[in-house]
Formats: sequence, structure tokens, C-alpha cells
Amino acid sequence: MSSRAHPGGKVTIAEVAQRAGVSKGSVSLAMNDKPGVSAATREKILKVAKELGWLPNQAARSLSSATTQVNNIGLVIARPARMLGLEPFYMEFISGIESVLAERSHSLLLRLVRDVDEEVEVHDGWGRSKQISGSIVVDFTVDDPRIPALRASRLPVVAVGHPDLTGGLPSVWTDDGAAITEAVHYLAALGHRRLARVGGPPSLGHSAIRTEAFVRAVAGLNLEPARIVPTDFSGEQGARATRALLASAQRPTAILYDNDIMAVAGLSVATEMGVSVPTELSLLAWDDSQLCRLTHPPLSAMSHDVFVFGAEVARLLMSIIDHGEADAGHAAPTPVLVPRGTTARLR
Repeated sequence: MSSRAHPGGKVTIAEVAQRAGVSKGSVSLAMNDKPGVSAATREKILKVAKELGWLPNQAARSLSSATTQVNNIGLVIARPARMLGLEPFYMEFISGIESVLAERSHSLLLRLVRDVDEEVEVHDGWGRSKQISGSIVVDFTVDDPRIPALRASRLPVVAVGHPDLTGGLPSVWTDDGAAITEAVHYLAALGHRRLARVGGPPSLGHSAIRTEAFVRAVAGLNLEPARIVPTDFSGEQGARATRALLASAQRPTAILYDNDIMAVAGLSVATEMGVSVPTELSLLAWDDSQLCRLTHPPLSAMSHDVFVFGAEVARLLMSIIDHGEADAGHAAPTPVLVPRGTTARLR
């Protein structure tokens, strides 16, 4: 049977519903990214619609958009839903975005996907169906494959990432390299010469920038060779990385983590293994959050206001939507060191 119900003809919502074995109402909910259908059913409907080459009636959408402005902003994140719910960074970042959108009576359309290919498909569908008026794009990689697709869509976009990664898209970023350098110099000043970093996936651009800065700063101070353990940002992998580092023959005396969740997990592992923090081991977290203040001892951290950062991203996007012009973007304030109870002079 052909993947198209009527070769050369017009596919209808009824045909999509019949092929997927659902009601027309379920198809409408899935295609408009609204609640009311399960994730598995939504995925099945989207797959069938793609096979049939069907999109909701464009004439009807065009007529609607002529009288009703689209007030949705898109954000796609390639993370499992359970992990995203545990990340204070994204909760604060989204809250900052929402604070600006609420002032403008806009809504945030959030989609979680498995990988970059699925994200490109989501943006393509949003662009063709006119569901959003602009998009915020995160987690850039080196030579990111999303950049050509985003340019071709001509959709207003703000990239969250260093300009070296975002291919000329308007962007907002923090100087992670400078912050990492400050952290290494601080730990070295406390007498630490054997440093390790528990980082994120090497494919992520900001992880690569931090790694490069970490290695360069360690070498520049003539410390022992830098040790880096990549992870997926989860507490489980942060704990596993810490356990391996502390069990090694050349145990580090200071560890810098790429987020607060892994640092909290690392502190628990140090306690489990009888390594005294901060007497024998200093720990420093990235993305300061309430979690860092609730541990015992409280975690030292590289801190920046993630809520304000999200608001800055949203304001730039709204300016582009309003005026149709995009400046290059700007750097947000560099994260600053906040010493607490997990860093101290090495004894």
C-alpha cells in the first residue's frame, strides 16, 4: 500500500486518524501539541502524518493568523523528561523566560526530544504550521547541524551559546572560559596542584569550551596534568565519576563539577568513602542553586543569575520579533566565585 492515501490528491485529517487508529480529535490534539493524548499515541500520529505528508489545513491557519497574532515562543530541549525535572538550571532558565513572555501575553511551547534530528523536525513543523513566532535554541555543538535548518526557516531565533558555536545567529552567552580560569586560579591559590573536572558530554559546545579553558589554566600554572571525566550531567554519573577519581592512585585534592546536581552527588560520595571535605578534598559546583546552600557543608560554586539570564534571552527574541532586525546579541555577566564550606586551603 502506498504511504499516501491519495497519490497526487489531498490528504485529510480523517485519513490520518484512520491510518493511526485514533479519532480526528486525537489527531488535532497531537498535531497542535496539546494535552489529551499519551506520548506514545502522539508519536504514532506524528509518524503517520509525516508518512502521508499531511499538515493541518494551511488555508484555515492562514485565515486565523490574519486576525489572530501567534503568541507562542518555542523551546526544544534534548533531555529525558525525568532528568529535566531534576535540573535547577532549566527550571530557573524557563522561569526567567516566562517572566518576560507573561508581560507580553505570550506562551512558551516546550518540547522534549531525543536528539538533534528530532529537534530539526520539530522546528520544521513549527515553522510550516505557523505555531510559533520565534524560538530559543540551546545546547549547541561544534558544527551544529541545526544552524543551516534554522537559517532556512527564516524564523526569529535566539541562540543560547558562545558566538563561536552559533554560526552567526543572534545569541546570549556567558564567558565560561573566563569563569573556569578563575576557578582554577582560586583552587591553586589554596594549594591544590592535582585538579579534576567532572564535565558534561564532550559533544556539547559549552562543555568543550570549559574543558579547553580548564586544561589551559592548569598547564599555565604548572599544576599536575588535568583530569577530566565526561558525564551526562546526571547525579548518578556524577557520583560514579567521583568514586572513580577518589579510588584512583593519584587522587585529586580538588574537583570542579559542571553542574550542581553532580556536585551534590560528589559530596555524598566523599562522605561515603571517608574523604573529609574540605580538609582533604575541595569541591566546586557550576550553576549555583538552592541545592548548593542546603548541603552540609554548603557547596562553593560558580554563580550566575540563571533567572535573569533566561529573561535576557527572551527580551532579545521579543525585540527581534517586534523590529525584524537582529543584533549579534551579547555576553551576560560572567559567573562569579562564591566560596562556601566545600573549598579550603589544602592541609
